[in-house]
Amino acid sequence: MSVSRRELLQVAGATAALAAASPALAQGRAPTQDDLLRFKPVGQLTILNFTDLHAQLVPLYFREPSVNVGVGADKGLPPHLVGEKLLADFKVGRSSAEAYALASTDFESLAKTYGRIGGLDRMATLIKAIRAERPGKVLLLDGGDTWQGSYTAMQTKGADMVRVMNALKPDAMTGHWEFTYGAKRVEELVKQLKFPFLAGNVKEATWGDEVFEASTIVSRGDLSIGVIGQAFPYTPVANPRYMIPDWSFGIEEEKLAARVAKLRDSGVDLVVLLSHNGFDVDRKLASRVKGIDVILTGHTHDAIPDVTKVGDTLLVAAGSHGKFLARLDLEVAGRKVVKYAFRLIPVLSDVIVPDPEMAAMIKDIRAPHQEALTKVLGRTESLLYRRGNVNGTFDDLICQALLQERDAEIALSPGFRWGSSLLPGQEITGDDLFNQTAITYPAAYRSQMTGEALKAVLEDVADNLFNPDPYYQQGGDMVRAGGLAYTLDVTQKVGHRISDMTLLRTGEKIDAAKTYTVSGWASVNEGTEGPPVYDVVARHLQNVKTVRLEPNRHVKLLNADPAGYEPG
Repeated sequence: MSVSRRELLQVAGATAALAAASPALAQGRAPTQDDLLRFKPVGQLTILNFTDLHAQLVPLYFREPSVNVGVGADKGLPPHLVGEKLLADFKVGRSSAEAYALASTDFESLAKTYGRIGGLDRMATLIKAIRAERPGKVLLLDGGDTWQGSYTAMQTKGADMVRVMNALKPDAMTGHWEFTYGAKRVEELVKQLKFPFLAGNVKEATWGDEVFEASTIVSRGDLSIGVIGQAFPYTPVANPRYMIPDWSFGIEEEKLAARVAKLRDSGVDLVVLLSHNGFDVDRKLASRVKGIDVILTGHTHDAIPDVTKVGDTLLVAAGSHGKFLARLDLEVAGRKVVKYAFRLIPVLSDVIVPDPEMAAMIKDIRAPHQEALTKVLGRTESLLYRRGNVNGTFDDLICQALLQERDAEIALSPGFRWGSSLLPGQEITGDDLFNQTAITYPAAYRSQMTGEALKAVLEDVADNLFNPDPYYQQGGDMVRAGGLAYTLDVTQKVGHRISDMTLLRTGEKIDAAKTYTVSGWASVNEGTEGPPVYDVVARHLQNVKTVRLEPNRHVKLLNADPAGYEPG
């Protein structure tokens, strides 16, 4: 087949146009730092946002979910699109850096191409560059879950993260896992912050007094911006109430609407909700509370490469673990957003020059802990990840450890959404283990539980995840089960989603009246006894030395929307 000179010129012209728009994509190479920062500014304001950092200071791997099923009105909508369906919906090239950051598709091969992601020294580089590009026009906001999730954060009780955040200089933050350090420690750390901790929905349980500031007004350029903070509304349910016994939480929709109206009446040009509600909750909230221009949503760790618009409200979901920096440029006229531009910037650590000041600070923070962080516990021949509605391979590993080291028939591991990933062939270090287990209530219990009680636990967690009303979803994924198989029908009502529970050790159906030996961790009950889960898993890894995991087929998912479910 011959090609004319005219056709060659047309192809060359198209390629040049593509290169101008996205040089890395056109040239089939990893983007450069300049590529990541390339953005045509819009309007008077740039909002930068990250959320759910989970104390990750250094670059890591993090696989996005292959199962993120939507129900009710959210079925088939972002963030409930995974893998190739997500890439197709947002027109993301399958082998691109954006595909690697956003989806589980081809994760292992793309990880080898593009390397680790995140690292606060790289994040600092991007933030400083954008601030320099837009002097006096940048608002930086931290969506919470910042102080917890690593060994150094656990050892310093969050102080390491307060130190680096003060250096990064956000304009405000809100919280969730921060509260698991206990009320006294949270108050101590908030006093150390050089910016507001906003959580208007946290109040003193007896008298109803607000514990933290609800909002702040920030000036950028010629704009006055009202920022409202919303902490995770179900903190005392999802985490131990005894750590914050005198504080109550909630969505408090009416109070939020009143705060929005008050800011509007005061003459602000823009209202931003810095939220840790979770994406589906915020989508519903945006449809019911008028006057919010932007919601920066967190908690559910969703990374969505475009703004979601609900009425006049723009929703931004900036992912987790320092993988992304969200940039939203706004043109505001007559106290309304008249134009906007958005990019979810993947923080590709191999191509971003580390900020020297932040790199030195991180090195200083981690230096006293190097022995624990770098200790090699084992090696994996399987991809280890946590994120996904029904199971994650790192939790499969934790369950194996609980079964063997605690001599149990059934193991339970909570469906936390935080925790980095490991590629086949990697060593498993202390750093990696604590990235999955660093909490303030780590006891690995061993107890007796009836089949009826076990089903009740699974049903309760399933309702938190699959209740069609987002206001009844409390976040997190399904509790992971070791030694147990079951069927989960996401379309059923509470009490009827779980069936066919089978004890894998014997192949027998779970008897509601029979008692089973169960081991788990992260119980929210005060006084729970047992060795720390990280010690249990470390001992198991040192015994087995090499991790080889077969695909987990023990949870059968029924009636899941295919858009949010990519079997593998």
